[in-house]
Amino acid sequence: MRTARSRQKVFVDDAGYRQHMPSPEAVLFDLDSTLCLSDQSDEEIHGAVFDRVGVEPFFTVADVRGVDSSEIPTAHSEREFYEHLYRAVVADVGGEPSHVPALAEATVDVVDETAVSFREGAREALEYARERYEVGLVTNGGEETQREKLERLGIADAFDVTVFCDPANGVDPKPATEPFERALSALEASAERAVYVGDSHGADVVGAHRAGLQSVWAPPNRPHEEYPSDPDPAPTHRLESLADLPRVV
Repeated sequence: MRTARSRQKVFVDDAGYRQHMPSPEAVLFDLDSTLCLSDQSDEEIHGAVFDRVGVEPFFTVADVRGVDSSEIPTAHSEREFYEHLYRAVVADVGGEPSHVPALAEATVDVVDETAVSFREGAREALEYARERYEVGLVTNGGEETQREKLERLGIADAFDVTVFCDPANGVDPKPATEPFERALSALEASAERAVYVGDSHGADVVGAHRAGLQSVWAPPNRPHEEYPSDPDPAPTHRLESLADLPRVV
């Protein structure tokens, strides 16, 4: 195992105060929208789904992105996830709920879950962490699909531990604390000296804090999605780009 240096990391927070945090023993990463992004655009998927169902779109991409996935019921399949997601959208903005099952089925057909590429700065951020710390992956999603993404990115062997949060295999999704605890146990690392890097506030920041980890929130820049400037709980660090990870860990 790599040995973390015994020191404190000094950084300046958004208010201009110098803060001292213990140097991490481990850095854990999320996968989707953190290390990688889909090669299919949201607009492409949205249009193709409604075309397949044969109805005029009655919600937008922004409406879908406005749903906090951590607040919808736990799903045991991709189809069930999309059905829960669309039911939440309909509850928020209106529309005909009878179309939801067909929309969910069409989404499974349209989306190529494994068509992904590195997010800008992500490859370098991962390499930086691998050179210095124990590194783990804690990702929502079934193991088969997520491993295909890792193979496509060429990082299937990049992690010292991988935890796939899949209720079908008995692992509740983030923000449940169990996935983080599993990763830390495998790495023999303490929560106080571990950092989790993710794009979702509701799943990643909340889950990390519940498990006692520091958080690095790095939401992707999407034109149809807005992020709060003062979310609760506040992440330990917030980055505009993963290329800035060396600044905080």
